[in-house]
Amino acid sequence: MCFEFNAEPPISPQSGSAARGEEIVLDSADGTRFLAYAAHTGTPSKAGIIVLPDVRGLFHFYKELALRFAEAGIEAVAIDYFGRTAGLTDRDQDFDFWPHVMETRRETLDADIAAAVAYLRGLPHAPQSLFTVGFCFGGSNSFLQASNNPGLAGVIGFYGGLAGPSRNGSPTALERACASTIPVLGLFGGADPMITAEHVQKFDEELDKAHVEHEIITYPGAPHSFFDRAQAEYAKESEDAWKRILGFVAAHTKA
Repeated sequence: MCFEFNAEPPISPQSGSAARGEEIVLDSADGTRFLAYAAHTGTPSKAGIIVLPDVRGLFHFYKELALRFAEAGIEAVAIDYFGRTAGLTDRDQDFDFWPHVMETRRETLDADIAAAVAYLRGLPHAPQSLFTVGFCFGGSNSFLQASNNPGLAGVIGFYGGLAGPSRNGSPTALERACASTIPVLGLFGGADPMITAEHVQKFDEELDKAHVEHEIITYPGAPHSFFDRAQAEYAKESEDAWKRILGFVAAHTKA
């Protein structure tokens, strides 16, 4: 598991911002309806981002994070993974997420991400350059989009698992890294017991082989899920990560 249920993004809300959020339902290619949360900027934006949660699915942390992106001038939509197995029910503190995680499939995850892409492209002032950002389980899903979804402008992953065992026969991010076609930003904690330094180094090397622009950052001493307001001792790391994300999006957004 990534964040606790009461976690908050480590970025403070912007006072007086015109950003606003709304609960929405999206339709996937197989007809599945699933939960999402859209956060809109106060003025038209050229950049949009799909937020991919951890194994809990769509809950408070990711809705707030979507709003922080909108306040920064980036249209955002955070999605849930479990429309096929849990319907449109809330992902509250009592939601037993793990059985639903085990039922996810690579092709349906990709389809749901594609539905979020279509939603952003269908906005009245549609952003031209789209990105994904994910955390833990979502980080792995985001990295995989670098080889699955060339229509994106780039992908960002926080401490996404890189190596096996894979779930339901899905390839790992490390296995697919050499097939990446778009820029990648990877953010890892140096004290993360779930992701080894060797795997991070190998991921970097495989992206080199793919000849794609990439930046892999490891924060020494930072644990898994350090990007959390409760992890106050890693506030500087979180601030740096946020600046890198905004810089990455700005650098790869069409003028």
